[in-house]
Amino acid sequence: MEVRSYVLMVIVGAAAVTFIPRVLPLMVLSRFRIPDWGMRWLHYVPVSIMAALVAQELLVKDGSLIPLSRNTGLWAALPAFWVAAKTRSLLAAVITGIVCAMVLRMLL
Repeated sequence: MEVRSYVLMVIVGAAAVTFIPRVLPLMVLSRFRIPDWGMRWLHYVPVSIMAALVAQELLVKDGSLIPLSRNTGLWAALPAFWVAAKTRSLLAAVITGIVCAMVLRMLL
């Protein structure tokens, strides 16, 4: 199998773009002691990113807010969030969300 130099350069470039933002902060931050308030703040970053991604997916379509009466994704997500909070089980939350979305789409 022949690999063109252009494809190889794209693969190496993509690897560098993926690798540098992950390793560079780790190398820099491992040399410093982060204060306790900074560690507490960093603890919430993944949750905040996930909430922003989920909220955008549930509430916005084509750049505008989805009306609540037609937003089956949001209504299906509410029981899934409740199951996730109560059981701490990703599988149970996903199954609940899928079943609720299926039932809502059949009814609406």
